[in-house]
Amino acid sequence: MRTKKSRIRRVCVTACTVPLLVLGGAATAIAAPADIPACTNMAAQAGTEVTDAVTASCRLGVVGDLQGCVNGLTEAGVPGGAANGACRVAAQEPR
Repeated sequence: MRTKKSRIRRVCVTACTVPLLVLGGAATAIAAPADIPACTNMAAQAGTEVTDAVTASCRLGVVGDLQGCVNGLTEAGVPGGAANGACRVAAQEPR
């Protein structure tokens, strides 16, 4: 009987843990795009049209790929210093 109880306990713990992990990831994904507008606004202030390429580059900054973000923004026409600043803003916590 003891092994059956421990097996049931493991199944219950797993069944409860997996949804919590998934929901935690969903909450992070929902919160992350809040800084994309700040990044795209900085790119626009630098005189660059906000295109899909600019938005996609800002998404890279949100997930922590700062070099990819800067490279994408500079390829889209954002000057280097402005691209660096915009990507740093994207990587920060939402306010």
